[in-house]
Amino acid sequence: MLQWLSTRAIEIVAVAFSLAYLYFSIRQKILLWPMGMASAILYMVVFYQSKFYADMGLNGYYLVVSIYGWIHWSRGRGEDRSVPAVSRVDRKTLVILSILTLVAFWIIGRVLDHYTDSPIPYWDALTTAASFAATWMLARKILEHWIVWIVVDSISMGLYLYRGLYPTLVLFAAYTTMAVIGYLEWKKSYDLHRKETADGR
Repeated sequence: MLQWLSTRAIEIVAVAFSLAYLYFSIRQKILLWPMGMASAILYMVVFYQSKFYADMGLNGYYLVVSIYGWIHWSRGRGEDRSVPAVSRVDRKTLVILSILTLVAFWIIGRVLDHYTDSPIPYWDALTTAASFAATWMLARKILEHWIVWIVVDSISMGLYLYRGLYPTLVLFAAYTTMAVIGYLEWKKSYDLHRKETADGR
């Protein structure tokens, strides 16, 4: 047991930082950003060692976003009260996003397949491309981004099980559960906003 813990030390610490990130994110505390940065850096190491190169690159993206978020919130703009209402994805946006995601999936998959030793290049590419789309949808406060995360996190659980990343598997099981809860909560908010708009409030 101790030997297993020692070999998974970085991954376990990364999971701890990720859970802290989730906690502070829910509480809307600025500490979420340094937690996110630490998690991203550690997971870049974990995914490099596990040959999940696309996931490693994705965490590099998360690192940059965390730095931006920390600066943004430190300047006091993170508490903007004019929060946009939850929206639904329209057909045009869905088509464009789907095309861009497929293109990104194909490019990332080809690169991983031909230039790395990734054991599952196209599965890795799929979760990475979809994660970029989900992140953009989150920024636009589009309800369906939760559905994308549910799919991505569920697939990721299978990949991490395949590679023996058990602490991360548990983390993504929590992510999947939270994504379901997030969808239900955002759906309530969306329905309430529509009702209030219809009532002329």
